[in-house]
Amino acid sequence: MSLNDELRSDLKDTKSYMATASMELDSTRRTHTFEVDDMRRKHRNDVDDLQDKYRKDAEQTRKVNEEEAEKVRKDFEAQIEKLLKVHSEELREIEKRLKAEVEEERIRRTREAQELQAEYALKLKSVGLEGDTKAREAQLLHGELTNVKADLDRERNLRTGLQAQFTEATSHNLTLDAANKAMKAKIDFLESDSQAQSQSFNELHRRMQEAIDAAELAQEKLRQEETLRRKLHNQVQELKGNIRVMCRVRPTHEAETEPAKIAFPDSDTDSKEVAVQGPEKQSALGNDTTATYSYGFDRVFAPKSQNGEIFEEISQLVQSALDGYNVCIFCYGQTGSGKTYTMSSPDGMIPRATAQIYAEATRLEEKGWRYKIEGSFVEVYNETYNDLLGRSEDLDKKKVEVRHDPVKKTTTLENTVSVVLDGPDRVEQILKTADKNRTVAATKANQRSSRSHSVFILKMVGENRITGERSEGTLNLVDLAGSERLEHSKAEGARLKETQNINKSLSCLGDVINALGNSKEGTHIPYRNSKLTYLLQYSLGGNSKTLMFVMVSPLQAHLQETITSLKFATKVHNTHIGTAKKSTKSKD
Repeated sequence: MSLNDELRSDLKDTKSYMATASMELDSTRRTHTFEVDDMRRKHRNDVDDLQDKYRKDAEQTRKVNEEEAEKVRKDFEAQIEKLLKVHSEELREIEKRLKAEVEEERIRRTREAQELQAEYALKLKSVGLEGDTKAREAQLLHGELTNVKADLDRERNLRTGLQAQFTEATSHNLTLDAANKAMKAKIDFLESDSQAQSQSFNELHRRMQEAIDAAELAQEKLRQEETLRRKLHNQVQELKGNIRVMCRVRPTHEAETEPAKIAFPDSDTDSKEVAVQGPEKQSALGNDTTATYSYGFDRVFAPKSQNGEIFEEISQLVQSALDGYNVCIFCYGQTGSGKTYTMSSPDGMIPRATAQIYAEATRLEEKGWRYKIEGSFVEVYNETYNDLLGRSEDLDKKKVEVRHDPVKKTTTLENTVSVVLDGPDRVEQILKTADKNRTVAATKANQRSSRSHSVFILKMVGENRITGERSEGTLNLVDLAGSERLEHSKAEGARLKETQNINKSLSCLGDVINALGNSKEGTHIPYRNSKLTYLLQYSLGGNSKTLMFVMVSPLQAHLQETITSLKFATKVHNTHIGTAKKSTKSKD
C-alpha cells in the first residue's frame, strides 16, 4: 500500500514536472517566435535598404552611361555633318565644273527656243458660254475676238519688225565697232602726219559721232517698242479674261482597267469640250439608260497631250507675271488625277515657267532691265503653313507668318527660306527639297496621296536703269491636295482630319471665286476662311490673272468624283473678275 502511494506521489511529481516543462517549452517557443519575427523584420529592412541602394546606384550608372552615350552620339553627328558638308562641297564643285562647259550653249539655245515659242504662242481662243441665254454675250465676245485678232496680227508684225530692227541694229553696231577701230587708226595716222590732214580728221570725227548718235537712237526706239509690246500683250490677256479654266484628262496606266467613257467632240477644231457618259440607271419602265454630261472650257487637253503643249497655253500668263502682274495658276482635281505630274515633273509647269522667266529676263538686259527673282515653296497642311525649303526637322516647329501689304497689294512670308534663282536649273534643287519635305501619307484611295496644298511662289522685281521704270510681279503655281469623298477614301483617325481640312479649304476656294464674281466694289470677300485663300489673297482677286486646271481621272471607278470636279470647274469658268492691274512705277 505504501508502494502505491509512493508511486502515485512520483506520478504526481512527474506530471507536475511535465506541466512545468511544457510551460517552459511554450515560453521558449514564444520567445523563439518573437526572435524569429525580429530577425525577419531586420532581414527585410536590410534587403529593402540594399535594394534602395542598388536602385540609386543603377540610376546613377544609367545617367552616367546616357550622358556618355549622348556625348558620343553628338561627336559622331558632328563628324557625320562635317563629312556631309565636305561631300556636298565636292559634289557642288564637280557639278559646277561639269555644267560650266555647256551652260553658255544651253542659255543661248534656251533663249532662242523661248523667242520662237513666244512668237508662235499667241493663239487666241474665243470665250464660249453654254446655252441660248448666253447668245448675246457670245456675239459680244465674237466682236472682241475680231479686235483681239487684229491686235495679235499687229503685235506679231511688230515683233517681226522688232526682231528685224534688232538684227539690223546689232549688225550696225558691229559695223560701227569696225569703223571706229579703223577711224582710230586713221586718227592716229592723221595726228602723226602734218597739220594739212586736220580737215580730214575733223570729217572722220563728225561721221563717227553721227554713227554713235544713230546707234543710241536705235536703242531708244527698241526700248519704246518693248514698252508697246508689253502693253499690247497684256491687253490681249485681259480680253481673254482674268480667270480661265482648262481641263486635262490623264492617260490610263497599263495596270488600270475599266476606263470611263470620255469623249472630245471638237478635238479636230477648238478642243474646248469634254463629254462624260454617266453610270447606267434604270428608268421607271425598267429600261437601262445612261446620261451624257457635256462641259465647255477655255481649252481641253486629251490624254495624249504632253506638258509642252499645255505650257504653250499658259506661257503668256507667265510673261504677264514678269511684266508686273500677280498671276495664280493652280491644279484642281481628285487624288491621282495627275496634278503633281503636270505641275512639278521634270518638264512640268514649274520648271518650264522658271526657264522662260530666266531666259526672258536675260533677254531684257539688253534693253536696260535688271531683275531680281526669288522663289519660295510652302504647303498648307491641316490649316497650318509649312516651309518646304527649310530643314525637315524644323517643319513642325517653325511658325510661318503671312503678311499682306494692302497698299502695294503684295504678300510677304516671314520665317521661310527664300532662294534667289540665279539660273533656270536652280529650280531642280528647289523641287527636290520640297518633294522630300511635303507631307504625304497612305490612304485607302491612293497609296501616296498628297495630303497638303503646295504653293510655289516666284517674286520678280525689275528695274530699268535707263527709263527708270520698275515692275513687281508674283507668279503662284499651286498644286492643290486631292479632293476625295470620305466614302471613297475610307479615311480614319488622322487621315480623316486631313481629308476634312482639305475639303474645307477647297470649298472656301470656291466660295472666294464665287464671291469675286458676284460682288461689287467694297464687298467682303471671305479670304480669311481658309489659310489657302488667305495666302493667295492678292493673286485671286481683280488685281490678278488666274488660271485653273481641272485634272480628270480616266477611270470608271472615279466617275462620280470626275463629274463633281467638272461641275466645280464649270462654276469657276462662268465667273467674271475685274481687270487686272500690274504693279509698276515710272521714273518721276
